[in-house]
Order: sequence, then structure tokens, then C-alpha cells
Amino acid sequence: MSLTAALKTGDLTRLPGRRDEDWRWTDLRGLLRVLPPPSPAVDAVAANAVLDALGAPTLVYANGRPLEDGEVAIPPTGKGVFVRRFVAATAETSHHAEAPASVDAGGTLVLVDGFEGQADGYVSDTATPIRVGPGATLERLVLLDDAAEAVSVNLSEVELAPGATFRQTVLATGARRQRFETRVRHQGGGASLQLDGVYVLGDRRHSDQTTVVDHVTVDGSTSQLTKGVVTGRSRGVFQGRIVVAHGADRTDARMGHHALMLSEQAEVDAKPELEIYADDVQCAHGNTVGAIDEDALFYIRSRGVPEAEARALLIEAFLGEVTDRITYEPARDLARAWLVERLGALA
Repeated sequence: MSLTAALKTGDLTRLPGRRDEDWRWTDLRGLLRVLPPPSPAVDAVAANAVLDALGAPTLVYANGRPLEDGEVAIPPTGKGVFVRRFVAATAETSHHAEAPASVDAGGTLVLVDGFEGQADGYVSDTATPIRVGPGATLERLVLLDDAAEAVSVNLSEVELAPGATFRQTVLATGARRQRFETRVRHQGGGASLQLDGVYVLGDRRHSDQTTVVDHVTVDGSTSQLTKGVVTGRSRGVFQGRIVVAHGADRTDARMGHHALMLSEQAEVDAKPELEIYADDVQCAHGNTVGAIDEDALFYIRSRGVPEAEARALLIEAFLGEVTDRITYEPARDLARAWLVERLGALA
């Protein structure tokens, strides 16, 4: 069951729904009664000043197709920064895109992926497979800026070779339905994985960050931190599963999810899971959902800070723990600015 299969066949019964355990909080079958017509080809899209400021080679996908003036190959063996923009440019249409990325042995790459809704009511399905070769490093920043009434689904299947490093940070503002799923085959052998995420949701927006990490051999590490804030009637979903196979000894895996609820009508659904079939491992997970710390709020206000500003400072510091883990400074600065802007809009 997948949105990809439904778009390719036109068969709505191929959509995942509430009876599919991994999709029970992001029901597509009950939402989409009719699939929109295919998105047309377009010749150009509006610029993105934030991503353009990185000054990096950029590949633009518009309605699922690469634009001719943006066809730049990702350098799998080179060092540097690469930007991809996935733009939904036509309202009430649907499209699928496939955009693989890889880094060869010993290579280093920073990849910034922006998902942009320049129209509304679209259905977008994107597959972004990633391969990180032995001893290679790939740091990925994902910005999810879908339109309010959009349905947007992304699947990233990652192959992590021994000795490789993969760091990913996903920043999400939600949509009518938004899901970003990452599945990692972790080959151990000193390989390091960092999977982080932030969601900032208001109104009736919905965002689902789902991850599955399979540790298949010895000496692998995973560090995962996701934080979110929800208000209005929004809904945040976090599903994280780490599987340690038989024989994957000396695995070190840590997962944390923490959310702030600023409205009684908002909802957070979280399901962190560990499946451990090896003995010599260090694994842990944690999950908290609550309101702003009133003691901390009182302390800041007692210093003469107005309540609204004090709340904003606490929320920014809470979410900033995730963006501070981004190692590439320009991407970290971009993420911080994105966060401040979205929190300002949320207020």
C-alpha cells in the first residue's frame, strides 16, 4: 500500500489507511476520495531567496519533473554543497518524483532539500533514495514548506555503508496531510547515523515524521532527536523504530521525541520503538509531551520580559536543541532563521 502505487495505477484501494499500522495516524484512504489529474509540465517556478543565498549548484523539480535550466548532476565524489528544490506549482493536481543521491567512498557532501508549495490542493509523492559509501559523509537538511491543503508524502530509503556518516535534519510546517518517512539500512562497522526533526504546526496542519533504522551488523551508532510544537487544531505524529538484528553487537542507539502542546485542541501521537535481538548493545528511547514549564516562564517574566516574548524564547530554546546539532554552519544558520520565522508566524 502506498501513494506511489495509487498514483501509478489510479486505484484508490492502493492507498494506505487506518488499518495499516504505520499509517493509522496519517490516513490517506479515508481522505482522498478522488485522485487529482496529473500535474502539467511547467517551464519556470518562482525563486527561493533563502536557498539561493547558499550559492550552491541547484536542481529544481517542478511538478515532479526536473527543469531544463536546473539539470545539474550531484557530484558523488566531490566535496561541497548541493541544493534540490521540489516545487508543486499547479493547484489541484498530482505528481510523483524520483530523485536519488549518493556519495562515493571517502566523499563529503552537504545536501539541502526544499519542498515548496507554490500552489495548493496538490498531491505530491516523492522518492529520494540515498546511498552513503564506505567512509563517506553526507549531511542533509530538509525544509518542508507545503501548502495548507496539500497532501505530501516523501520516502527516503538510505543505504549506510561501514564507516560512513549520515546526518539528517527535517524541519516541517505540516499540510492537510504531510508525511516524511526515512528508512535506513545501517551496515555498522563504525558507521554513524543522526536522524533529527522539528515540526512547528498551527491551524489544522498535520505532519508525520516516521523513521525505521535496521542495524544489521556490529559496531553501529544511531542518535535521534525530534522535537515539535503544536497549536490550534494541528496534529503532530512521530513514529520511530530501531531494530537491532541478531549478531549486531556493540550497537549504540538512542532515540528521543519531545513535544509542546500550546492548545487543548492540538494533538500529538508518538510511538518510539526498540526491537533488540542482540545482547551486547546500548539502546534507549524517551518520549515526553506537555505544556510550557510554568516555573521557567515565571522566572523569565520576573526579569521584566513580557509573557508573549518569554513564551517565544522558551519555545525557540526548546526546538533549538535540534538545529544546534547541524554541523555545517551555513545550513545551521539557515535552519535557525527558518525556525524563528515559522515560530513568528505561529504566534
